[in-house]
Amino acid sequence: MPGYELFDERERKEVAEVMETGVLMRYGFKGVRAGRWKAKEMEDAIRERAGVKHALLLADGTAALTTALAALGVGGGDEVIMPTFTFVASFESIMAAGAIPILADVDDTLCLAPEAVLKAITPRTKVVMPVHMCGVAADMDALREICESRGLFLVEDVCQAFGASYKGTFLGGLGNVGCYSFDFNKIVTCGEGGAVVTNDEELYKRADMYHDHGHDHGHDDRGAEGHPFPGYNYRVSELHAAVGCAQISKLDGFVTRSRQSKKYFKDALAELPDLTFRRLPDPEGDCGTFLCFFMPDESRARAAASALKEAGAEGVFHWYDNNWHYVRNWRHFKERHFANPVASSLLTAMPDYSKADFSASDRWMSRCVSISIKLGWTEEEAAAKAQIAVKAVKSAL
Repeated sequence: MPGYELFDERERKEVAEVMETGVLMRYGFKGVRAGRWKAKEMEDAIRERAGVKHALLLADGTAALTTALAALGVGGGDEVIMPTFTFVASFESIMAAGAIPILADVDDTLCLAPEAVLKAITPRTKVVMPVHMCGVAADMDALREICESRGLFLVEDVCQAFGASYKGTFLGGLGNVGCYSFDFNKIVTCGEGGAVVTNDEELYKRADMYHDHGHDHGHDDRGAEGHPFPGYNYRVSELHAAVGCAQISKLDGFVTRSRQSKKYFKDALAELPDLTFRRLPDPEGDCGTFLCFFMPDESRARAAASALKEAGAEGVFHWYDNNWHYVRNWRHFKERHFANPVASSLLTAMPDYSKADFSASDRWMSRCVSISIKLGWTEEEAAAKAQIAVKAVKSAL
């Protein structure tokens, strides 16, 4: 899956161009940067790929989510609906904005269940935040209809699915705003990086100011720029953007390669009885980074994951036991172990997740096993590893 598997001379060339000027900051120093603006260059590439009007590159995916919420005016007292299966950055970004994370169940897509979203909506709900997990889109038709009918913002968390699409639209361009991650383990990596995309010019302007201490970027001299409101330092560096410029030029090849390798695994495992695959709302849009399947029960899911690891399979996950991606083991969040005091109004409004019932999510997550598809595999290696996986999973069945 990670783009770092295929680093080559292109990344080195882009980074060298930055080092030749010595300008590592994305803003200013116009006279000495020799016309090189790597962050702007990557933003142009993202905008073109996503088919959106505006793209803003940031330090990471968490900064992108936090900035998107702030730009939408989400804050104290507002509720944001998010899934139980995601990365901890989802609730971290919501709380960073001062809002209340409202967790809702996932279904057999491993993404937000539309019926769970409907049950979670209250008068304080302002945003629905689907997370396109493991390279596949959520049921966006249903989620868009819910948001449009209820007057809610739709924020797409595409941090795990850059390169995927939904019925012909690049993910991130279906909601009010989309957020990407380009960290070291993503299909396109900057080492660290993220982005916000939108078709709303005013929203883009607010995000642009918020991510850079409130600078309005209306002057060549940063010291002379206005500050309509305070912001934070969520800027990306030119070095990180340079790596991303090379990586995004390889995206089509990355996705093609991932899909080919994934097909070997899926075709091979499809022959096994009592094994079912994750439902894909749009199979054609899958970027191929993970193969996710369901075993008949929790014990056999654990056995399959163990057998796969013992057989030497890479990137095997039984998400039900994962500390970072599933609510079951978010003890620090559920038991409210925060590094510094959190606003009492937020804590009072937030549900007691230590007692919450997410059995509908457990039904899927306890039986789910995922295999990460590596970009570095040749076709021969993928085919051979698929057969090893079949033997391992078969032993668990």
